[in-house]
Amino acid sequence: MGIEQWTRGRQRGHGCGFRTSWIYPLTILLAMPFSLWANEELLRLGADPGQWPMQAKNYAATRYSELDQINARTVERLRVAWSFSTGALRGHEGGPLVVGGIMYVHSPFPNTVYALDLAKKPYAILWKYTPEQKPTAVTEACYDTVNRGVAYGMGKIFLGALDGELIALDAHTGAEVWKAKQGEIGRGETITGAPIVIKDMVLVGISGGEFGVRGRVNAYDANTGKPRWVAYSQGPDDDVLLEGNFNKECPRHGGEGEGTRSWPGEQWKLGGGTTWGWFSYDPDLDLFHYGSGNPGSWNPDERKGGDNKWACTLWGRRPATGMARWAYQMTPWDSWGYDGTSELVLVDLRIGSTLRKCAVHFDKNGYAYTVDRGTGELLSAAPFVYVNWAKGISRGDDRPIEVPEKRAKAGVDIKGVCPSAMGGKNQQPAAYDPETHLFYVGTNNLCMDILATEVRYISGSPYIGADLKIYSGHEGQDKYYGEFIAWDPVKARRAWEIQERFPVCSGALATSGGLVFYGTLDGWFKAVDARTGVVLWQQKLGSGIVGSPIAFLGPDNKEYVAVYSGIGGWFGLPVALDLPKGDPRAAMGAAGAAYDSGLPESTTPGGELVVFGLE
Repeated sequence: MGIEQWTRGRQRGHGCGFRTSWIYPLTILLAMPFSLWANEELLRLGADPGQWPMQAKNYAATRYSELDQINARTVERLRVAWSFSTGALRGHEGGPLVVGGIMYVHSPFPNTVYALDLAKKPYAILWKYTPEQKPTAVTEACYDTVNRGVAYGMGKIFLGALDGELIALDAHTGAEVWKAKQGEIGRGETITGAPIVIKDMVLVGISGGEFGVRGRVNAYDANTGKPRWVAYSQGPDDDVLLEGNFNKECPRHGGEGEGTRSWPGEQWKLGGGTTWGWFSYDPDLDLFHYGSGNPGSWNPDERKGGDNKWACTLWGRRPATGMARWAYQMTPWDSWGYDGTSELVLVDLRIGSTLRKCAVHFDKNGYAYTVDRGTGELLSAAPFVYVNWAKGISRGDDRPIEVPEKRAKAGVDIKGVCPSAMGGKNQQPAAYDPETHLFYVGTNNLCMDILATEVRYISGSPYIGADLKIYSGHEGQDKYYGEFIAWDPVKARRAWEIQERFPVCSGALATSGGLVFYGTLDGWFKAVDARTGVVLWQQKLGSGIVGSPIAFLGPDNKEYVAVYSGIGGWFGLPVALDLPKGDPRAAMGAAGAAYDSGLPESTTPGGELVVFGLE
């Protein structure tokens, strides 16, 4: 049975998940034999409407809740139930987890984790954990000191700390179980992405693409922290880990040896391709999916001579071994900073007369890709925002049809490239509703001028090689900087859109109540009709929203929606750091765009979790 069919077949209705949610408290889950429930537990919890056990709700990364107490008829009664300060400022990305009546809340640096007992209204703090980190981690973060969330599995909470340590905590007590050194902070290697637990392993990526970091995914034994495997984004095949039938169905996407051959000399060793985004997993195909970031440096002349594989690439890998079954590079020889790290959402779609197992990805380069998640075959690619760097994606070789005058060149200030390096979509994850068959996506309406510059690699120092000026879409003509859109993946076009004054940097939440939730950079949390996009409810919060909302059942059998409030991330960094107005190219172009849009006059720094319920 396909993922979408299975989801739609679940029982629905007014808190239907209460009994499965609360009959198994965390203490019982912890007592179960690990070998029996390493994966089955997360599959079961992900299917339980009352829980939110993974950052994306489930392995398919749909961010869809089957709860429907909060719906189009009742949403006008939605009120703040309670709030919780994280004790930190800067960008609050990701979302909390809810497992067995316990909510796990995280913060940006210093990466504090709280366990809240929801049975004690509104909550009681069970434990608090703040890792010991090197202060230099703050200066090594590429754009902000964000953290996209913790992972749960096998009775543990897994935290990726900014200074590069992966930490396993006892989910019941908060005690450290083990630590593993995933990154070397002295080289600019950090962790900002969320881990994921698959089988008896925890998988985690690495950040630092603007420091010459070589991207990779590592797998660790969830019980002991011992390394299982590491798969690099570029380099020799033995490092990249290619299966014998790699890209068998799509040889045009590349093959053996290209992890080095497509780079000049040994530039692949500094080649970026970092893995700071989101993971998804198909247990039937036994493949996990993710994307890799832009190549290093940003100056394409320093990487001239090939496609720079496998940066800006979508992947399907075996979790047990890390071996790649397929890979598809979306932006060969990238010259714009178009990371491919956004999520791949796993859905079953009827393409023509055939139901296909698909993965849908909204890329920074402005194109929405639908691929076969078993083979990487490209099924469709269409712009979901305004794009002028390419005329389209060729269906002959699946490569972009570039507009030559928009390609960045050393020493030349290329004007009016759309989208900007912030992307048509950045980290903000999309949601999918199996009832409407639509995706809901926060987007950026941004263009840029880009000047590629000479840069020399120094370990632990920025290795960028570009200077940016960022402004609104359609080459600066638009008066709005973002949109929240509904996307039809079969027709490959928008169903509706809402223009927003600022980029929509929050994640989306779709629910069985016919609603979609998202937040804005000036702090408005909104619920809209999933079919029409009509705004039905909104609430102003204390700071801008870059986090991802969740839905869960409380111990009172009532539905709640929760979201972080805390401005930050790339576009929000000028507000989070109170940067001066003078230099529009500061913060890699964010300063000029933020001040031009009026963001510093619209919100202030903050850091809290806000929980909503029906009055």
